[in-house]
Amino acid sequence: MNKRLVLAVVAVGFLVSLAGCSMIFGGISDEELDRDQEYDDLRDREADVAVDIEGGGIIGSGEFRAVYDLNETEELSMHRSNIYRDEALDIHSVRYWYPNGTELTGSELEVDQSRSSTEVRVPDGNGTLAVSGDAGSRTFQLPAYVDGSYDVTIPEGYRTSNLLFGDVNPGGYERDIVDDQERLTWDNVDSTVSIRFYRTQDIPLFAGLVAVAVLLGGAGIGYYYRQVKRLEEQREELGLDIDIEDDDDGPPPGLR
Repeated sequence: MNKRLVLAVVAVGFLVSLAGCSMIFGGISDEELDRDQEYDDLRDREADVAVDIEGGGIIGSGEFRAVYDLNETEELSMHRSNIYRDEALDIHSVRYWYPNGTELTGSELEVDQSRSSTEVRVPDGNGTLAVSGDAGSRTFQLPAYVDGSYDVTIPEGYRTSNLLFGDVNPGGYERDIVDDQERLTWDNVDSTVSIRFYRTQDIPLFAGLVAVAVLLGGAGIGYYYRQVKRLEEQREELGLDIDIEDDDDGPPPGLR
């Protein structure tokens, strides 16, 4: 009886482990693939790839929307790289348009996700693909799944131009500000797009914090200096500071 119980527990544990693996690597649900999203503004842009980044809060992450003119690309392997390995890009609100404008939702496409990548296959490599996913609250990084011209807008009120707070890669881009929104364009991108941006209010805030730190540091140094001087004066009053001059005037008078 005990042996049967042990075998039953092992079998149940094995099934649970399989279910857990399928939950982790079983792909993206149809509900996520078919979530509502607006892409018309990005489809109207002239670039091969149009991306819009929406900022997050201090703690929460942001989101991006991207539209790709596939240019004879029938399969995209979508991932992000970190220090250790490539990780699958979690996407939602997937849409595909045939060259004639017919639209398919994400659940009507072949979308397979593994630990290292999300594979998206489309029926016609000359169509247009749109996806959405997570972005950092102050950073954005996305490999160039499709080579060509890129048009990227960062959140309204944010900038990349300050060398201390902002950064854009690759180089060779043009920067424009339209309605308080920064827009970055490249004629051709074939590597990862990496952007670090900041709120325009962050710079005066940072400058104020630095000024406060400098004032506090100066006050601390002044206090320390006054305390040292006070201790020196007290030692002198108590006769503890005796200067011993090393003047060699010879032996004492009785021994000369």
